[in-house]
Amino acid sequence: MSRNKNIRNIAIIAHVDHGKTTLVDSIFQKTGAFRENQQVNVRVLDSNPQERERGITIFSKNAAAVYKDHKINIVDTPGHADFGGEVERILKMVDGVLLLVDAFEGPMPQTKFVLRKALELKLKPIVVINKIDRPQSDPVKVHDQVLDLFIALGAEEEQLDFPYLFTSAKNGVAKYSMDDPDGDMDLLLDIIIKEIPAPVGDDDAPFQMLVTSLDYNEYIGKIAIGRIHRGKVSPGTQLAVVSPEGIIGRGTVTKLFQFDKLQRIEAKEASSGDIIAIAGISDANVGETLTAIDSPEVLESFDISKPTLSMLFSVNDSPFAGLEGKEVTSRKIRERLMKEVMTNVALNVEETDSADTFRVSGRGELHLSVLIETMRREGYELAISRPQVIMQKDESGAMLEPVEHVTIDIPEEYTGVIIEKMGRRKAEMKHMGTLRGGMVRLEFEIPTRGLIGYNLEFTTDTKGEGIMAHVFHEYQPFKGKLPSRETGALVVAENGICVAYALSSLEDRGTFFVAPNTKVYAGMVVGESTRGLDITINVCKTKKLTNMRSSGTDESLRLTPPRILSLEQALEFINDDELLEVTPQSIRIRKKILDANQRARATKKANA
Repeated sequence: MSRNKNIRNIAIIAHVDHGKTTLVDSIFQKTGAFRENQQVNVRVLDSNPQERERGITIFSKNAAAVYKDHKINIVDTPGHADFGGEVERILKMVDGVLLLVDAFEGPMPQTKFVLRKALELKLKPIVVINKIDRPQSDPVKVHDQVLDLFIALGAEEEQLDFPYLFTSAKNGVAKYSMDDPDGDMDLLLDIIIKEIPAPVGDDDAPFQMLVTSLDYNEYIGKIAIGRIHRGKVSPGTQLAVVSPEGIIGRGTVTKLFQFDKLQRIEAKEASSGDIIAIAGISDANVGETLTAIDSPEVLESFDISKPTLSMLFSVNDSPFAGLEGKEVTSRKIRERLMKEVMTNVALNVEETDSADTFRVSGRGELHLSVLIETMRREGYELAISRPQVIMQKDESGAMLEPVEHVTIDIPEEYTGVIIEKMGRRKAEMKHMGTLRGGMVRLEFEIPTRGLIGYNLEFTTDTKGEGIMAHVFHEYQPFKGKLPSRETGALVVAENGICVAYALSSLEDRGTFFVAPNTKVYAGMVVGESTRGLDITINVCKTKKLTNMRSSGTDESLRLTPPRILSLEQALEFINDDELLEVTPQSIRIRKKILDANQRARATKKANA
C-alpha cells in the first residue's frame, strides 16, 4: 500500500450556521478558484434554491482546490440534525475533518453528533474556532469547551492533541493564537497539508470503491459517488456491484468524473485516493461496493440512521384539486417519491392500504418539509397529514419512542416560561448555565413528539430572540400522553370568496390566515380560534343592502393583517383531524372530513 502524497480528502463538519460554507468560500478565494473580477454568490456551494433561501446546507457537496501542488478534495456537509444521514456517509470518503465551532455559541448538539462519528472512524481532526469577529465571542473559552467535548466523547490521546486555528471565514482571517496579528487562509491550507494524512491505496490492485452517495441526471442516469479504495478505473471498465450477500449487479462505466473547484469534470482515468463520480452502474446503491468483475470483495459499509418521523402523502381531493398543479395523480406522486429515495437514502417510502396514499418517513420535520417544498415547486399537488413519530418495541414488547437532546439559548427573562412549556411536553432538564450578554443556555431531553408544533410557540414566547437546536438522542420508554394544540380552528361553513365585511365582524373569534377576496371551501381552516374548540364561521357573508345611507358607511373597513403561515408553520399547526393541502401556488389547511355534519358525527363517535 502506498500513499498518494499530493491528495488530501477532508470533510467540513459543524452545527448549523457555524460558517462551514462561508469557510469554503474563503478557501476558494485564496486558491484562485475565482477570477479576480468574477461575480460570485455568497456561500457558493449552497447552489440549491432552498439552501440559499433558508441559509442552510441541505445536501453534501464535493469540491476541490489546488494549493502548493496538492489537490484538496473538500466535502461540505449539512449542519442540521435532520440531514445527519448525509454526514455519516460522507465521513467514509475522507481522512480528516475540519471541525468548525462558533466562537460565541461554542459546541452545540450537532457538533457533538458529527464529532462522535468522526472520532469513531479514527479521522484526524483540525479544530477551527470561527466567527472570532462576532460581538461578545470568547474564542479561548470555546477552545477549552471543545477540548472538554473531545474528552467526554472518549477521544484517544493522539486525537486530543488536535491542531487548532482561530478564524473569521467571512473576512478571510486566520491565526494560531488570538494574540497573533491577522493572517489569511494560507495558515489553514498549510495545516491541512501538514496534518491530514494522504490517502492510502494500491493503484495496481483490483479496483474497489464504497458508494457513499448518489446523484441522478436525466441524460446519463444514476451517478455513484465515492472514494477509490484501491486500483484504477476508466470509462469502458466493467464493474460488479457487491454486498455481503455477493454480486448483486454489473455494469460498464459510461462516464467518469472528478471534482475540480466547484465542478464535475470528465476524466480519462482515476486511481486510489481520488474522489470520483461514475455513471453507467444502474444497480449501485449507497453502502454497496463497486469492484473489478474478477475480484468481488466487499468493503465495510456503514449504518444509515433510521427515520424518526413519518407523514402521509396523499392525492389532493379538495374542491380545488387540479386547479393549480400539473402533477396530481397517484402514479405521478409515486414515481417522484421513488426517484427521491434513490438519492435521499435517509428517506423511506411505503405503500399503504390506499392506492392514493404513501407513508413517507424521514429524520425530522425539516427533512420532510424540504421534500414537500421541492415537489410543490415542481408542480405537484399533495395532501399531507400531521407528522407522527415512529415508535419501536423493546425485547419485552414495551413501547419505545425517539427522544431528542435540545439546546436552547435565550435571554434570561424568558427562562421561566420556557422551562414551564418544556415541562408540559415531558422534557427533562439536563443542564442550565449562563452565557455572555445576559443569555442562558438550557439543555433538555424531550420526546420527539413534544417538539412537533413547538417552534412557532417558542418563537412567540421568546419574541424571536431564542435559538433552539436539537439532535436525535436515543429511544426511551414511552412517556405517556402529551398536550395537543390548545386552540381550536376557524372552519369555513360554505364555498365562496372571503368578504372584508364578514372577516371584520368575526375578528373577535380568533386570528385569520386569509385576506379578503381569497377563495375558500366548506371545511377549510382559515384561522386559529381564541377558544379550545373549533368554530364554524361564514366568511363569505356580505352586507345587506338598504336604501338608507348612514354616516361612515363609505369608510373602508380596517382589518388586522392575516397571519400568513409558511410550510413549516402550517405543518406545526395542523391537528390529527386536519390535512395540509399543498399546491404550487397555495398552502391551505383543511379538515380531513369537509362536511360539518359528518365531522360532528365522527367526533362524537371518537369521543364515545
